[in-house]
Amino acid sequence: MPVPMPDDRPEAPYLELLARGAPAEAYERPVLRARADKAPADRLAALERAKLLALRVRGELEGRRRREAELSALYETAHDLAGLRDLDAVLQAIVQRARSLLGTEVAYLTLNDPTAGDTYMRVTDGSVSARFQQLRLGMGEGLGGLVAQTARPYVTESYFHDPRFQHTHTIDAGVRDEGLVAILGVPLVLGSGVIGVLFAADRRARVFEREQTALLGSFAAHAAVAIDTAHLLAETRTALAELEAANEIIRDRSRVIERASEVHDRLTELVLRGGGVHDVADAVAEVLSGSVEFLEVDAAPAAAVDRSRADGHAVRDGEEDWVAAVSAGGELLGALVLRGHPRLDPMDQRTLERAAMVTSLLQLARRSAGEAEQRVRGELLDDLLDTPDREPRLLRERAARLRADLDTPHVVLAAGIEAPDTGTPTTGPGPGPGSGPGGPPGSGPGATPGSRSVGTPATAPGSAPAEDAEGRRRLWSAASHLAATRHGLAAARDGGTVLLLPLADGDTADALARRTARQLGTAVHAAVTVGASAPVPAPAARPGEVAAGYAEARRCLAALRVLGRAGQGAAAEDFGFLGLLLAGTREGAPDGTGVQDFVTRTVGAVIDYDERRGTELIRTLDAYFAGGMSPARTKDALHVHVNTVAQRLERVGRLLGPDWQSPARSLEIQLALRLHRLASAVGY
Repeated sequence: MPVPMPDDRPEAPYLELLARGAPAEAYERPVLRARADKAPADRLAALERAKLLALRVRGELEGRRRREAELSALYETAHDLAGLRDLDAVLQAIVQRARSLLGTEVAYLTLNDPTAGDTYMRVTDGSVSARFQQLRLGMGEGLGGLVAQTARPYVTESYFHDPRFQHTHTIDAGVRDEGLVAILGVPLVLGSGVIGVLFAADRRARVFEREQTALLGSFAAHAAVAIDTAHLLAETRTALAELEAANEIIRDRSRVIERASEVHDRLTELVLRGGGVHDVADAVAEVLSGSVEFLEVDAAPAAAVDRSRADGHAVRDGEEDWVAAVSAGGELLGALVLRGHPRLDPMDQRTLERAAMVTSLLQLARRSAGEAEQRVRGELLDDLLDTPDREPRLLRERAARLRADLDTPHVVLAAGIEAPDTGTPTTGPGPGPGSGPGGPPGSGPGATPGSRSVGTPATAPGSAPAEDAEGRRRLWSAASHLAATRHGLAAARDGGTVLLLPLADGDTADALARRTARQLGTAVHAAVTVGASAPVPAPAARPGEVAAGYAEARRCLAALRVLGRAGQGAAAEDFGFLGLLLAGTREGAPDGTGVQDFVTRTVGAVIDYDERRGTELIRTLDAYFAGGMSPARTKDALHVHVNTVAQRLERVGRLLGPDWQSPARSLEIQLALRLHRLASAVGY
């Protein structure tokens, strides 16, 4: 078993910063603190190396999260285009997603008006100035004019101090009224012409990265497709209205439209169901009645690809081939080649061009999906809990990729975070009737794995679950990190977190639970309660025992809270006689019947009386023994008159017999009361 990393190791403070998602500036503090403490040079050098490595890991994690969000937004945009009904709604969605993913304060889109010879504001998001929202400006003016003239993205860190473009009073007044400083603009290109510009802007100085420029360019491409599609539909409606008397023209136009619609629907369906670039080529080949092939950059005809990129259209290559460049954000990704077509209808040519655009989207999606694949494959623990009949060989292979050995003894641990100062669980089993498994560690965008219900017990009376999504997220993050460093597994379930950790020689489940509670509590800066199962000898060989162990661990978690030990860790072996109850129905353990018989035999008459009459004799007995068998302290605890306590104890005496307060009987009664309360908590 790997030894937990001591605090004096240079990596320790940075692992904690990574675990809690600290900002980049926080990574300077350990070095500054060491310098202030006059640490030796080798210590400072080790901290510097650890800091750089931690910042690289942090950057990689942030990059993956950003790419996943970008991929999701691109898919959503493709979905909007698939059901295009309202051009304004689609453009508004594109602008909103661009603003959200780039993290800017404002995003907006302008379109050229060929009739008026100027350009106008079409869609804005985040704008507060009415003057800015109604801007109309001459062609070639401002940053947008520079983008439109060159058909290339432009960015300025400080608009009013940038001499590269033509400033006018109208534009500057609108920009000043909106308070914009840093602006990024990318062209909306349709064919070889620019029809507008998509902007992202901040009210402070900012440097836009190359990846952000490429992402905004992808959204601009979608906006151009939406506008082009809307225009095409409008043109089609006009043509159909004008050509009602010309049946031949109508039939020809209908054939073209049906083909375009078929290709559009098929390509959209391919994107939504995760098809590949070769699926796109097959679909286009079937519609265009030819042979379509996707070629990588090094295999594509370079001259034709260059002409296609420069012209923005599919171009002829030789006598019977057509080539459409596949690119995104200025990066060439390959080419679609249509063979066997000496002549190509303009609509078919546009179909090939749109297929190239969809292919570029799928190529970008494949990159992000490859990175997300590693996270998806990490759901091995969920499969162990939910599907115990999995093939052991496959489980071992998946575990080996995660550097976990499922043929050694492991312990299942259920962890829940407690509310500050109250000991109230914010995760874990819900209280009493009607409760169910909790949600995932957080909600909304960027949420972590969802909950699944396995062996969900009830919680002791009086616990109050809090919907602390941030606490669950922090616990999940800390548990995932702990599992990775211990070569174990972790998952979010039932509103809490479950871990499967290896058990080293000489270690015990109880010691591992206590150690895990301390480590998780330190990582999340809150009390964490951890219940542990008995060791599972070989999870890969007997995966069914993992689910049983999880149920046992959750019962231990509930018992710790009932017994006032929230914030601690324990296994069933730590509870002595009570461990018989917590062990549940695991192989070789009692089923709880003997314990229930003892409770019924000892205080069953009082329990039955309470259930029939709606009285509180059991609660009175608990308070009586907790108060050292003092009626005065009992009445204070129950907030009743001392005569009421006396009357209730007299009724207890008639139900249990006159010797119920003798040392031997009172000991049995107290044990039965505790077992009764504990059995309710763990679901018996």
